Amino acid sequence: MKKIIYIVLGFGFLISCSQPKQETESVEVADAVDLIQLKADYDSIATASQKALMMNVAGAIKKGGTEYAVEFCNEKAMPITDSLATKYQVSISRITNQTRNSTNDLKTDTDKAIFKSFEDNPSLIDSLVKEGEKYAYYKRINTALPTCIKCHGNPESDIEPATYTKIKTLYPNDKAIGYSMDELRGLWKIEKEN
Repeated sequence: MKKIIYIVLGFGFLISCSQPKQETESVEVADAVDLIQLKADYDSIATASQKALMMNVAGAIKKGGTEYAVEFCNEKAMPITDSLATKYQVSISRITNQTRNSTNDLKTDTDKAIFKSFEDNPSLIDSLVKEGEKYAYYKRINTALPTCIKCHGNPESDIEPATYTKIKTLYPNDKAIGYSMDELRGLWKIEKEN
């Protein structure tokens, strides 16, 4: 993202030097400011979505353990993000290369390329990418808490047998296991609805 903004700002500076019109410079700077604000807005939505999901999952674990939390996620994770999408008037999704729920798969070439860039660069936190006429914001989701590993770790050592049985029952094609702490699990993807 910083590279995109710097390029836009740098490009605006070059245009202003080569074309003495005051109008051109203000348009380029305004565009850069708009992109910075858009990124900040989308980051705020991703953070709110992560917080809402984690609070609800933590509540489910407290109520009935990880086995219950798997069932809770199966029924409630999508409605939670859908309600936030409605609130913020955006599209919110979680995407990954190792899905539990197949609706979270990497669907577009852009999604696949962006995911690869996050895999290749562990320090990359987020990215704002122009897709056609709109921007898509991607933000890293790591297995940041021991709780994550209780459902996404090694089935032989991290996931309780009853929890793993529940995962296999609700998600027969599950690929979202085998993670370690602080590993890339997926990405938030946020974009304005048309």
